[in-house]
Amino acid sequence: MSFVSVKYMIFFPIVVLLYFILPKKIRMYWLLVVSYYFYMSWNVKYGLLILFSTVITYLCGLAIEKVKCLSVSIGKMQRSIRSVVIFTGIIIDLGLLFYFKYINFFINNLNYFFLKMQIDIQCPNFDIVLPVGISFFIFQTMGYMIDVYRNEVKAENNLFRYSLFVSFFPQLVAGPIERSKNLLAQLRRTPDFDVENAKNGLLIMAYGIFMKIAVADNIAEYIDPIFNAPSDYSGRALLFAVILFAFQIYCDFNGYTQIAIGSARILGFKLNQNFNVPYMGSSVKDFWRRWHISLTSWFRDYLYIPLGGSRRGRIRKQFNTMLVFLCSGIWHGAAWHYVVWGGAERFAQHHGRYISAGDKGDKYVVFSGYGKMDV
Repeated sequence: MSFVSVKYMIFFPIVVLLYFILPKKIRMYWLLVVSYYFYMSWNVKYGLLILFSTVITYLCGLAIEKVKCLSVSIGKMQRSIRSVVIFTGIIIDLGLLFYFKYINFFINNLNYFFLKMQIDIQCPNFDIVLPVGISFFIFQTMGYMIDVYRNEVKAENNLFRYSLFVSFFPQLVAGPIERSKNLLAQLRRTPDFDVENAKNGLLIMAYGIFMKIAVADNIAEYIDPIFNAPSDYSGRALLFAVILFAFQIYCDFNGYTQIAIGSARILGFKLNQNFNVPYMGSSVKDFWRRWHISLTSWFRDYLYIPLGGSRRGRIRKQFNTMLVFLCSGIWHGAAWHYVVWGGAERFAQHHGRYISAGDKGDKYVVFSGYGKMDV
């Protein structure tokens, strides 16, 4: 169910109306039911996937919390058990993500390797439909387990509340990637209807709908034919299309995010900001602080800093930063041009140049201070 669809315009008012009419004791369950309905409207089977990830990470969180209560005298064993539990939870989560998003990418590269090595083996692809929002809720559940492991939050005992944290419909499909310290803490309270929240939420939603429909979709109508047949257009037209694409992807993504934030605000919940006028950034580094903030901060807090960040010397810092950018690239899609894009962004950041990228079909074009790359 898309935010900019007639179905959502019917679905959301019904959700809000019944949410504030129902007794407070059952409002959480109502939100959980409608969140699963929202997600399963894309594909009914998706419900089993998100339920599986939810139950596994919920149990891992409880196990980590229980281990903390063991006797101090077995501190080393305690740390070992906690490490095994969180490692198991993360591997299962990443395994789900790998299977549904990257398995065919892996197989295609393996088949290419066999072909080049003249090995007569060809592995068949899996017939898999990529579940909507899987990258978002997998990262959200991994972040929760790590927070519990670090003693930054206590494990959630209520399975229904934790399930709502994972599946909360406004931010389920395209973020922001929420932290347990923010959203899960809010879900422990039951907000009353607030006129200011409703007014602000509607304004934010209207702004998001304008960005998505009036700006992004209209730009797409102009640039899509150019990217679909680039050889039919001049270099000037291609350059103009890439520039417009930068605005199209921003308005499309941020528009969707604003609708999510506005929807949650009407219900009385505050989601984290995900964009802060990124094209006004003074450098590439500043751009990344402003663009897809929830993802950038996730990689910083759960990958870059645990790897050592900038605390282990210049070479290790460069390695850690490049690894984060490569992971960020592959997170966006299962193709080598996403990896190249991640590396190019790191290259541009290191040299203080701005880089913009456009991805349309099989064509990937990058314009930067170093010229054009077409891969």
